[in-house]
Amino acid sequence: MAASLLNKALKPIKHPNFLSALRSLNFSSIATAHGNPSDGPSSSSFTFDNANNNKEKDDNSIYIKPPTSNASTEKTTSVTMPMSFMTGSIVGKRFYEKVTTRESDDGVGWTVMLDYRTLKTPSKRPLKLPTLALAKAIAAEWEYQQTDGIRPFTMPLMKLACTALERVPLTRTKIIEHLMKKFDQDLVFCRAPEDNALTAGVHARQVEKVDPLLSWLNSEFGFQPIVYSSFFGGKQGEGLSKAVENLLKKTDDCELAAIDALAAAAHSLVIALGIFRGKLQIEEAIELIRLEEDLQVLFISVKSIMLTHAYACIYHVT
Repeated sequence: MAASLLNKALKPIKHPNFLSALRSLNFSSIATAHGNPSDGPSSSSFTFDNANNNKEKDDNSIYIKPPTSNASTEKTTSVTMPMSFMTGSIVGKRFYEKVTTRESDDGVGWTVMLDYRTLKTPSKRPLKLPTLALAKAIAAEWEYQQTDGIRPFTMPLMKLACTALERVPLTRTKIIEHLMKKFDQDLVFCRAPEDNALTAGVHARQVEKVDPLLSWLNSEFGFQPIVYSSFFGGKQGEGLSKAVENLLKKTDDCELAAIDALAAAAHSLVIALGIFRGKLQIEEAIELIRLEEDLQVLFISVKSIMLTHAYACIYHVT
């Protein structure tokens, strides 16, 4: 049900394949994880505060704030929300009943409402989202939290939006540098040897599946990518690297955050750009990623065979 509503919410988005890929980074909007929040000081990144104590009477917001270093100063009305999305922890209880979206006060963007409160970012600014579709998707993540507790790890778009709005503006240069640093080792540039019986099958599949993406890369940026028969790839031409870097610099904060997340999950900036530009469907991207896994398995198998043969020779000689 949650997945269905998310699909409807994201249907009008400019890059449907792109957002579909983002949704696939986590499994579901409803999880069956079990666990109890810690009673001690929190080591989480954020705290969700629904208290009205020590606030102005007209402040009806729920915001994400950094936890205090001194546990004794924490308000008992705060609900600690670890942003550890892989632990399966259940944090606090659902403290709201209705989730809605509305246009932001300045008319630029959309916000998510928990009852009558506006969801805010870690710096206490309204969580202003660029499209209604994204706002509805994040609202769906909050709506399908269960009454026994909030599961932050089931809200990948909420996490990504906070990253895009808070961290990317401050770290754009470092994010792009990090992406370009690994560009030469992109998995699509690594080709299994053709003349080896163990790797010939993977090589044939790479030619069939990866070459169309490399052809698209050539036509999209005007430079022919270089393929290496090496697990570690090799240096690409300066023209192609510069063209890709210029594209990253032209993205907005939300786009760059999403590309970074996709590249990390796929171990490939080229696959992330293929999804972003509409060249790849998510199913095609997953198939390409699995080709790299097959190549790794083959390299490990070849290495094991060589070591076994070497040990056998040594044992026979001795």
